[in-house]
Amino acid sequence: MDKFTAIKVFLETVERGSVSAASEHLDMSRAMASRYVAFMEEWAGARLLHRTTRKLTLTSAGTQLLPLCREMLNLAENMETTVAEQEGEPRGQLRITTSAVFAHPHMTSAVMAYLEQYPSTCIDLQVVDRTVNLIEERIDLAIRITNNLDPNLIARKIGMCRSVLCASPAYLEKKGVPTSPQELTLHNCLTYAYFGQSLWQFEHQGQPISVPVQGNFSANEALVLLQAAVAGGGITMLPTFAANDYLKTGKLQPVLPDYRMADMGIYAVYSSRKQMSQALRTMIDCLVARFNENPTWD
Repeated sequence: MDKFTAIKVFLETVERGSVSAASEHLDMSRAMASRYVAFMEEWAGARLLHRTTRKLTLTSAGTQLLPLCREMLNLAENMETTVAEQEGEPRGQLRITTSAVFAHPHMTSAVMAYLEQYPSTCIDLQVVDRTVNLIEERIDLAIRITNNLDPNLIARKIGMCRSVLCASPAYLEKKGVPTSPQELTLHNCLTYAYFGQSLWQFEHQGQPISVPVQGNFSANEALVLLQAAVAGGGITMLPTFAANDYLKTGKLQPVLPDYRMADMGIYAVYSSRKQMSQALRTMIDCLVARFNENPTWD
């Protein structure tokens, strides 16, 4: 059996938590994936996985072998693209992660445009609403919206994320339109679990303003807050790239437009400049060109 395929099946099984999930992702039968895992254990001369009906965990030998397998697979993938990239054509797969609110439609359309320009590449886009470990999960590129970057990673700014306070016309007609940030304390505020859940901050005429807010609904995904606001649930703070189409159609209305919320950067984050593939380099260049300081959604 092919050893590098066995390594790939082993890594996918660990990352996805089951042989069946790994086989589905790799487009092979569960029986074949199980054979590759068994081959890995035979090759290593030790049991690598504890298997129960509920979950799969690494043995001590599996834990020791995991980082070596990641390194071997990365070397193999680099070898496949090195010669081709000397000819100037980006090749190979990129694993990219971003949040759902940015993936649809902005990152998805950017990836489609990139693949059309560089047909010898392929993209595995992982949409997750958490901060992933790039090395452990073999992620080449993460798109992160933040003002607090990990100093151990390399980041290139690809754009700006501006925020807007908004609510549905039905909610504002029923509850009234606030005329100052302080009046937000009288409203049902839909909050984001990872950002500004209990304190919203503004700037007005050069002066900072902080307002404690509360409401009956919070979420860890901005798309959920967007739908809750459209349904009339309350006032929420959204990135303009998510809210803009709804503001244009009138499904949402801006609230306190004269009060500005803090901007955040949109960054392309990766682990190392060493052995940086041409596919990764050209992808980042394309994102910078597409999501510049004045993107279409603003």
